[in-house]
Amino acid sequence: MITAQTVKELRERTGAGMMDCKKALTETNGDLEKAVEVLREKGLAAAAKKAGRVAAEGIVETYISDDMKSAGIIEFNCETDFVAANEEFVELAKNLAKQVSKTNVTTVEEFINEKYIADESVTVKDVITALIAKLGENMTVRRFEKVSVEEGLIQSYVHGNGRIGVLVELACEVQNDVVKTVAKDIAMQVAAANPMFLDKDSVDKDTLEKEKEIYRVQALNEGKPESIVEKMVEGRIKKYLKEVCLLEQMWVKNPDYTITKYLQEKSKEIEKTITVNSFVRYERGEGIEKKEENFAEEVQKQMQQVK
Repeated sequence: MITAQTVKELRERTGAGMMDCKKALTETNGDLEKAVEVLREKGLAAAAKKAGRVAAEGIVETYISDDMKSAGIIEFNCETDFVAANEEFVELAKNLAKQVSKTNVTTVEEFINEKYIADESVTVKDVITALIAKLGENMTVRRFEKVSVEEGLIQSYVHGNGRIGVLVELACEVQNDVVKTVAKDIAMQVAAANPMFLDKDSVDKDTLEKEKEIYRVQALNEGKPESIVEKMVEGRIKKYLKEVCLLEQMWVKNPDYTITKYLQEKSKEIEKTITVNSFVRYERGEGIEKKEENFAEEVQKQMQQVK
């Protein structure tokens, strides 16, 4: 006999609709565990249908361990901002960021096939699939990165409800409030100014030569004589490096300081050297081509299908 209590329990465990739960229990003669399997199988089928949809919304989430020595950042995508704000979606993203900080894998495929950190009886893929079935949208882990440090600390900053997420790794002999504040300031700088490189030495040769060629052609197109073109290119490259290199940038909180000068001042304050080792910046949906929907056309298609 299938009781209301059994249906309720199945709903709570799977998040499926009441009628789906009742049908699954009928199909399995009231066996709760088998009914869970039936719903998961149906969820897999539903998820497969949604896999082709563009998932360009979602959130960037970060996690930092209590000792601030290990961290993870992940971009977890869905189709709409409505689902991106869903509590279960956000909770899953938080757990996945924590899992990133502890994983040893490097590819998304390996990651989603790991045991889920909050329930090792299932994989990450299983959990995502179940949420796809429940919320009705395609979801994907797009990218992730693990960061760890031995001497120093890691700080994070998340902006705009997960639109931008940043991890910054600082090296310092001490881990006090000043260093933590510096790390937070640098993380906010990375979010706001979007540097491409840490410093001038980090800029690869190909990028530099490409920029030089662009500036050279620009100068020639402006009618500048060959004799001064190279000096113009050199000047523009210096300006370019100040824009794209974190340590060369002007500090957004005080334009009188470069980030390098800010670090030097804070190092003097605590009498210990503070340096930035690395940073990671993810912006939700960057590089994903979103499908432009025409609402009127969509309604017309649905009306034609009804006919």
